[in-house]
Amino acid sequence: MGIISPETTLKTTPPGPDTNVKISEAYARMVARAAYFWAWPMVNMYNRRVALAQVKELLYAGPLPQAPLNQFCMLTDYVDPMERGVACPNQDVVYGAGSIALDLSPVVIQVPDFGDRFWVYQVVDTRTDGYARLGKMHDTKPGFYLLVGPDWKGDLPQGITKMFRSSTNSGMVAPRVFMDDTEEDRQAIQPLLKDVAMYPLDRFNGKMKSIDWSKLPKVAGPQAGDEEVQWVRPDKFFEELPAVLADAPAMAGEEARYAEILALIAVAKRDANIMQAIVEAAKETDAQVVKPLFQFRNFGKQLQFNWTTITNGAAFGTDYFIRTAVAKSNILVNLPQQAKYFYQDLDEKGERLNGANRYKVTFGKGQTPPVRGFWSLTLYNQHHFFEINKLNRYSLGTKNKSLKNNADGSLTFYVQADPPGEEFYNNWLPAPTNADFSLFMRAYWPGDAIINGSWTPPAVVKVVG
Repeated sequence: MGIISPETTLKTTPPGPDTNVKISEAYARMVARAAYFWAWPMVNMYNRRVALAQVKELLYAGPLPQAPLNQFCMLTDYVDPMERGVACPNQDVVYGAGSIALDLSPVVIQVPDFGDRFWVYQVVDTRTDGYARLGKMHDTKPGFYLLVGPDWKGDLPQGITKMFRSSTNSGMVAPRVFMDDTEEDRQAIQPLLKDVAMYPLDRFNGKMKSIDWSKLPKVAGPQAGDEEVQWVRPDKFFEELPAVLADAPAMAGEEARYAEILALIAVAKRDANIMQAIVEAAKETDAQVVKPLFQFRNFGKQLQFNWTTITNGAAFGTDYFIRTAVAKSNILVNLPQQAKYFYQDLDEKGERLNGANRYKVTFGKGQTPPVRGFWSLTLYNQHHFFEINKLNRYSLGTKNKSLKNNADGSLTFYVQADPPGEEFYNNWLPAPTNADFSLFMRAYWPGDAIINGSWTPPAVVKVVG
């Protein structure tokens, strides 16, 4: 009897699942459920690219800035309250947004001289992980920066300051430029915004391009509902997933997962019963596992007074739970050294925040968030968007120049549906009437006390009587 060598065994072992064998519906459902949860953020991001591939020029479609692939479009003021493209927007910065397709071309990003103004460009891949450090906290110099895909092998063009390589071909770039809530600063920021731009490498000539964003065409956008645009559809998920996985090559250790999922899809394409099973599994997982993560209280690191936070925003790696939870509830967060986020659905006693009640949030003297950039407290309705109010006021913080301190030097925000007394009218954060809401604290360029956890937000106290 001959002896089979280990080498012979290894050479004849299939590299992954055998797609020619019969599989059970129970197994298909199991794999499908895990795949749906794991890949949800990637499908979300990729479908944004697919949607923006239809855009042929820079324009505003309703409240949303839109740009062709490998460009972004800048706003000229705070985001419109009716925006529904991305949940949990903020009104502390002037945003820009654009989808990148690095398989089509490398992309050049312009950084003008922002002076003392706070700014950061968010650059994320298909997995929602950040890979380019561009911002005031990184001491980024004015100049030109290049984004390239995983397979790009060109030479760095003369005049490019630095190159960043993405592990995926798709992603998004979203500049954020801080602006005070004053008419003076709205005017002062406009010249800077004109030089904030992104374009394919073949348009690069070493000279700053300038765009007057205020002159762009404006067209009607799609009818806005109450919720975020549905970027992930369970019934289409496994039809779309192969293209997404091709866009985002497996990270180290993910090869077996990719092979298992692609084998399942191959079987499902020729077996209608298996396809039906995995679509049903996707729908069940969406309802039972993904949807509950929209609520901030259901994930994250637990802090005092029922606040929660995350510690690995845009640096999720293989933390698939937090990656999907963040993508569902407030996608496109910044890297931890760029911004820290604190989430709140509950008051200090653990009861759901609701506009039928009045609340106070008080920062002790010298205890506002320790930041080098800016901080704010934003109120979102039950859909994680702004609840329209007559003041057009959706957040309070650094941008507000007329906040009033208490006699002892502390600062109180009044979170309620009706206005407080005239003395603290400027400290009022309007809440929806008789409806649930959430609070969201941002700390951009967080100080050491926030990063090491020694500073956390104060309690949300319900006013009794």
